[in-house]
Amino acid sequence: MATPTDTRTSRLRGWMLEGLSDMGKGRPSQATPAPEHKGQPWYRVMCLTGVDYFSTLGYQPGIAALAAGLLSPVATIVLVIVTLAGALPVYRRVAEESPHGEGSIAMLSRLLSFWKGKLFVLTLLGFAATDFLITITLSAADASTHLVENPNLQGALHDKQVLITLILIALLGAVFLKGFLEAIGVAVVLVSVYLALNAVVVVTGLWHVLTEGHVVTDWTAALTTEHGNVFVMIGVALIVFPKLALGLSGFETGVAVMPHVKGAPDDTEDRPAGRIRDTKKLLTTAAVIMSAFLIMTSFITTVLIPHKEFEPGGNASGRALAYLAHEYLGNAFGTVYDVSTILILWFAGASAMAGLLNLMPRYLPKYGMAPHWARAVRPMVIVFTLVAFLVTWLFDADVDAQGGAYATGVLVLICSAAIAVTIAARKAGQRGWTIGFGVISAVFLYTTVLNVIERPDGVKIGACFTAGILLVSLLSRLGRAFELRVTHVELDEMAERFVRDISQRTPRFIANEPDERDAAEYREKIEQIRADNDIPTAEDFVFVEVTVTDPSEFEAGLTVRGEIMHGRYRVLTMESSSVPNALAAFLLHSRDLTGTRPHVFFEWTEGNPFTNFVRFFLFGQGEVAPVTREILREAEPARDRRPRVHVG
Repeated sequence: MATPTDTRTSRLRGWMLEGLSDMGKGRPSQATPAPEHKGQPWYRVMCLTGVDYFSTLGYQPGIAALAAGLLSPVATIVLVIVTLAGALPVYRRVAEESPHGEGSIAMLSRLLSFWKGKLFVLTLLGFAATDFLITITLSAADASTHLVENPNLQGALHDKQVLITLILIALLGAVFLKGFLEAIGVAVVLVSVYLALNAVVVVTGLWHVLTEGHVVTDWTAALTTEHGNVFVMIGVALIVFPKLALGLSGFETGVAVMPHVKGAPDDTEDRPAGRIRDTKKLLTTAAVIMSAFLIMTSFITTVLIPHKEFEPGGNASGRALAYLAHEYLGNAFGTVYDVSTILILWFAGASAMAGLLNLMPRYLPKYGMAPHWARAVRPMVIVFTLVAFLVTWLFDADVDAQGGAYATGVLVLICSAAIAVTIAARKAGQRGWTIGFGVISAVFLYTTVLNVIERPDGVKIGACFTAGILLVSLLSRLGRAFELRVTHVELDEMAERFVRDISQRTPRFIANEPDERDAAEYREKIEQIRADNDIPTAEDFVFVEVTVTDPSEFEAGLTVRGEIMHGRYRVLTMESSSVPNALAAFLLHSRDLTGTRPHVFFEWTEGNPFTNFVRFFLFGQGEVAPVTREILREAEPARDRRPRVHVG
């Protein structure tokens, strides 16, 4: 009889693992099935990416002013040109090539196979994790900075920034534990209010620029005095442009949350044309809105705010638009603007969390490089929240200290996307697009290199994330080495006939490593097995041969084909990433199909056991017999139902 504690534990487990697919176990999932996700209109999903993208207005004008000084509007125009003519076309093409949210990582992973491809994907995932997780921690830290530096709260919240940041991250995690659709609803409200308030500030700022005509003439005079002519201004703007790279954030998350775009009723899983079309609308609309705001805000903040106020400790440091809101619209409106800015900066982590939840479970569990529960949303939310706690503690919730890592993560992903679409265009024979995307790739590579040279800490932090993912992935793969990885088994007509026929007697299978596959090979193998195991000559056998395809793959289906070799030897052939896993899955399927426990016969493999285990781990071969037996032991706890393994 179940106790109340057992019932509560079962309910908690079902809630935590809601939507988990129990692949590779051969049994239906114990978890509660997730409700069908029908998606959301593209403009609502845009708000989810917009909390990341649009929230940079909270600090981007100040960054531009510090980096470019009086040239801030010119440098921002360069940023907008790169956004609309570079990043936007790249990610529109990424949406076409990878409509299920994997982004450029999936596109590039197709170019490399085996372990090279897996390690490459894990490296890119490291930088993606850097981008998304630092988005969560940096935005929460910036929100807490606005809160702590508010004149009305400065005394009460002094030295409480780390604690406030941790609370904001915990609240963000709680929203995602409650449910993803609630996160979209919150994002729609925050983005709508924030953009409306920014529009009021921009219109007010432009009105003051027009009514105080001297500010423009003062700015242009100072600009000419400092830089001389237009060509020098453009040259300097190009040099400082990489420092403004945070203004490019939002594109990768825009693609990552693509599966949540509703699309059209006639969309198919293979070709969701409506989702692709609507995602392009999402990306374009967000880029145009942000570009307009970037140009106008950089202009009004540069001409209306004294440069000394942008410096650390100044009243406009990290809050240029908030400074204008208080200065020209009064403290009441300014306080409302502050609250809106704090909320959207806090919730900017929502788009990053959504990107992580879409990206990581698509790769790590599939590669065997994360626990099986990593496919479920809620456990992953808890993991990412705890990692964000650690990052916040390590960086002491310092926004500037995390800025380099954030910019590096953003730029590495944009570079990978630009290179991926260049290769895709070249393969498609589109010469014009190939040249165009190639030029865009060069621009982003230049930007990334300059950013790395100036702020090398970003690469170091990204490398730490990558090393962490590689280490956890390796340990997970080792821990799941003896897991039954076959998702399903299919027998063709001939194979099923062989299995049913031999199961009318004692089903005996010989595991054979195919060499020449001539008559002598099969004859000698049978003689050896009979001699080693003292089996009468009257007993018959069926050969089972496994060809290893890509040993770096972790789980997949198994198709078994039957054929008669040399007019007398029955042979079952199959392809898999691992010989022991394929054999174990086939034996269990044969038992379930016929109701008879099969026997499988091996010969011992020569060589060092440790070396053979490494061969199994990396190449799917090695010491097949004991590994097959161990996989069967883990997959079938009941000894009287487990297929029998013989080694001679």
